[in-house]
Amino acid sequence: MSIPFSKTIRCAGLIGKHKSAEVAAALPQLAAFLRERGVRVLIEAGNAEKAGAEGAEAASYEVMGREADVAFVLGGDGTMLYAARRLAAFDVPLAGINQGRLGFMTDIARKDMLPAAGELLSGRFTAEPRMLLAGEVWRDGRRIHDALALNEVVVSKGDLGRMIEVRVEVNQEFVYLSHADGIIVTTPTGSTAYSLSAGGPILHPGLPGIAVVPLFPHALTTRPITIDADSRIDITLLSSISGRAHFDGQDCYELHSGDRVRIARSPQTLTLLHPPGYSYYAMLRGKLHWSEPPKR
Repeated sequence: MSIPFSKTIRCAGLIGKHKSAEVAAALPQLAAFLRERGVRVLIEAGNAEKAGAEGAEAASYEVMGREADVAFVLGGDGTMLYAARRLAAFDVPLAGINQGRLGFMTDIARKDMLPAAGELLSGRFTAEPRMLLAGEVWRDGRRIHDALALNEVVVSKGDLGRMIEVRVEVNQEFVYLSHADGIIVTTPTGSTAYSLSAGGPILHPGLPGIAVVPLFPHALTTRPITIDADSRIDITLLSSISGRAHFDGQDCYELHSGDRVRIARSPQTLTLLHPPGYSYYAMLRGKLHWSEPPKR
């Protein structure tokens, strides 16, 4: 559920898609706009050299997390995912400016960047919490890897290109064995990403649920299931074929037979900021090219 975002912005972080000429050109404009309004500007260190924004400070994600009241993310959903995973522990709200293709999480069009920034500073944006997943890889009774995911955790086949067999449990109760290319465990935010391509359901961001979606299962009766967001999902690799655990497609860990991937709702949340007039359903209509509402 969205609520008004009226926090006074004294320091803003700027994060952009690396190696993008469009982003490199936009960052100095946004930095200058914010500084003219008395806002201290931090530019993520990887962008700072190419952006060349006068008066802005180069900063690591850790510094930005500690000091910024808000972060503007210029790019597509991939850039937003990376920024979210780096800043989630600091509870820094994110406002997305779309420089990508679809942009399900980047609500602000590039042409509206400066007016939208002014509206945010004036307290006209709304804030919406989004759940995160905490994923862990266990081997021989030891946790050997962990990572956060805003969209999804995927257990998939490795290099051989053959199906893997996994055991799926929810809250320590056996659900099914799956012989498939993998399993997607998605948040409502991620339900419009990889999961949607695999035939998973769209989950409204306000729904406290997690979807477990088989990826090209051998048995046609193995179907997606939506479970309570406070559930714990365990996926154990049974086949001798190696597999992989992917976290938002940005963190990958190799799996061996017997490895268990444990997934649960993270105690951390991410706050997305939306401009005035934002509608989740209007966003879906626009991004997925659904029909317009009937005229009256």
